[in-house]
Amino acid sequence: MDTTLPQRLQKSVSGSFHKTALLQKRVRELMRGAAPLIETREQNPIKIAFLEMERGLIELIPEEEKPLL
Repeated sequence: MDTTLPQRLQKSVSGSFHKTALLQKRVRELMRGAAPLIETREQNPIKIAFLEMERGLIELIPEEEKPLL
């Protein structure tokens, strides 16, 4: 049986603050107009961000490690 998105999120995140922060940050980027990193017809930014995270396409970089522009 297929699992629901909330079930998949819970299994993937498993209480990890890091993954939760990563997902939240990417959802905000998508909502502000960032292009998805995967080809999909999906419109839900949470689902898109989760798919990107599952595929290892996004990572959280702490503010102090980001390059200065």
